Amino acid sequence: MRFSTPLVPARLIRRYKRFLADCRLDDGREITAHCANPGSMLGLAAPDTRIWLEPNDDPKKKLKFGWRLVDHENGHFTGVDTSVPNRALKLALESGSIPELAAYTSVRHEVRYGQSSRIDFLLQAEGLPDAYVEVKSVTLSRHTGLAEFPDSVTTRGAKHLGELAEMVAQGHRAVMFYLVQRTDCTAMTLAADLDPAYAATFAAARATGVEAMCYDTQISPEGITIGKPIPLRV
Repeated sequence: MRFSTPLVPARLIRRYKRFLADCRLDDGREITAHCANPGSMLGLAAPDTRIWLEPNDDPKKKLKFGWRLVDHENGHFTGVDTSVPNRALKLALESGSIPELAAYTSVRHEVRYGQSSRIDFLLQAEGLPDAYVEVKSVTLSRHTGLAEFPDSVTTRGAKHLGELAEMVAQGHRAVMFYLVQRTDCTAMTLAADLDPAYAATFAAARATGVEAMCYDTQISPEGITIGKPIPLRV
């Protein structure tokens, strides 16, 4: 998935109100960018962090920049836009690039299910059980090489796990797909200390038959693509 507009480098001044970030461009201008991430962004939003922004000229958008990447300045990047996993996975599913799900011929997204929810992807094929796939963006890493989810309490995430378990009970296939938007991690685990309830709900969902898949990403200022499966340590 390539970025629509070439990214420009900047330095973070501050992130506030969750969705706003004041930034300083390399030419000295200070601008406010949209931050498409409702999480805590733990470890990613320190002042003076090197970041990459996507400019836009859309007259309908009040903010003319969107924060897309953290540049760790050691050759590694983290993608902070939580909408990217859905877009990247949609392309991968449609091209059959996820081996565990490649047999499905129909890919629908944002389909209503559960309790007033929408599943990220509903996969269907003749002779196969429907597959309900929920996607989560993983950006936290507190230990070298190890990604963690979530980065703060997520009651919505726990609700999704419960709804996936219900789909299994109805005879369907259900998948929690974790996309690690970091290039410096080779495994993933749950941040049970940050959200014990989510970790407990995850264990319960797995016991019912909910599948968990974890993939890494290839990230650069040109774009983000899904990489290979990595171990999920729980």
